Amino acid sequence: MKNSKKTLLQKAFILGFIAFAITFQSCKKSFLNVDPAQNTAATQFFKTQDDATKAVSAMYANMHEYNNIAFPSIAIESMGSDDAEKGSSATDATYMNSYHNFTVTAGEGQLQGFYKGQYQTINLANQILTNVPGITMDDALKTRYLAEAKFIRAYCYFRLVRAYGDVPLRLTLPKNATEYNLPRTPKAQVWAAIETDLTDAAAALPQTYGSADVGRITKGAALSLHAKVAMYLSKWTDVVTYTTQVMGMGYSLYPDYEQMFRTTHKNNQESIFEIQCNLIPNNPDASNSQYSQVQGVRGSTGGGWGFNVPTANLAAAYETGDPRRNATIIFRGETTPEGDVIPADGDNPMYNQKSYVPFSLYVSGFNEGCQQNKIVIRYADVLLMNAEANNELGNSAAALGPLEQVRARARGSNAAILPKVTTIDKVALRAAIYNERRIEFAMEFDRYFDVIRQGRGAAVFGSRGWKAGKNEVWPIPQNEIDISGGALTQNPGY
Repeated sequence: MKNSKKTLLQKAFILGFIAFAITFQSCKKSFLNVDPAQNTAATQFFKTQDDATKAVSAMYANMHEYNNIAFPSIAIESMGSDDAEKGSSATDATYMNSYHNFTVTAGEGQLQGFYKGQYQTINLANQILTNVPGITMDDALKTRYLAEAKFIRAYCYFRLVRAYGDVPLRLTLPKNATEYNLPRTPKAQVWAAIETDLTDAAAALPQTYGSADVGRITKGAALSLHAKVAMYLSKWTDVVTYTTQVMGMGYSLYPDYEQMFRTTHKNNQESIFEIQCNLIPNNPDASNSQYSQVQGVRGSTGGGWGFNVPTANLAAAYETGDPRRNATIIFRGETTPEGDVIPADGDNPMYNQKSYVPFSLYVSGFNEGCQQNKIVIRYADVLLMNAEANNELGNSAAALGPLEQVRARARGSNAAILPKVTTIDKVALRAAIYNERRIEFAMEFDRYFDVIRQGRGAAVFGSRGWKAGKNEVWPIPQNEIDISGGALTQNPGY
């Protein structure tokens, strides 16, 4: 659906209409259960509080769209890691290998999909931020809706800037044709805009919601994402400040690491931000998340596609007896804790257990596992960010407590495994925290960018062709450059 004269960024923001006419389901969390029905002209929309509500619902719904949560996200956010590789059959979607081997060229389609997905969601946020202020409606609800839009815009730009570096920064809707085609904005400005949005969001969002609104963005989510942004920028004092606030908000680690990722325990006490994915009865079109489906166990038993599978390198990285290994990796021939027998033969020796939905929950006519949420930030991340920041600031003793909380949850009652980390040597403790992040968040789409921000790309990924000065970022989609009239430029080396 390319336009020969306009880039995706242009098209995302020059639309004179928006799919905000939405059919709602009569069940809890109706703000998440959306089915786009038709396009409504923006000039005819944004008149009432109900319009604002529909607009915010559409923004949330777009977050589990294919480009945001399936193949493009896997390619950009997971395939470069040493934790994951393509999977599936050897001849299926071989283009994914180019991300793992760092041979991808700017014309590969997943680059375009990921770029498109983020800017489409940013457009939905910008439509809200531009139009909702003029609606006569409940003031408190208006303030909250605008804060939710700022968080989601910040999250999308976070994904973009760590993937591509400098990217066009669009914070308002274009007023005329001269504002359609934006050049790339220096990444420092993009990071600053992200921080501003998150500061504003945290100031306005509630800490909790009622049961009908579980899954909406909270103050804790804004502070946690801000901590993560500050970590990428090495603003260690800010990381401590934001994580300390979140650590006082009542979050806690879910006691069972494996069960934390099951659909029956969505939005639990450890959850800070999850992309909500639901199976809506009698509505397969609205139940459209493919996050679990594309990673599910391949074959007639599982029904998944078998992509984004754990590597042997990851399987060998766990300490002896660490239960997170079996909670993260489905091994060929095993029986899962939920009773699913995984065939002993098949294309792949391992699958991602964190995206797994028990086969008994599949419903004919629906994407397999469409009800599985994508966990983005959880409390363990806050604890390990706090530990890393304290250590970087020279407060190594203060880092041991949050690090131990994460290890203690994994250890459980088995005192023979996962001994406490006691070193306060800054270098040794840094290595321990880096390793803990890898193990705790394996297959959760952070490892690749963690290694890069730590300055270890060549050491960890160099054997697969990673090159400093090039592979810190992915290429800008070539089609966007070709049709931008010279406004967009390519990253070095591509």
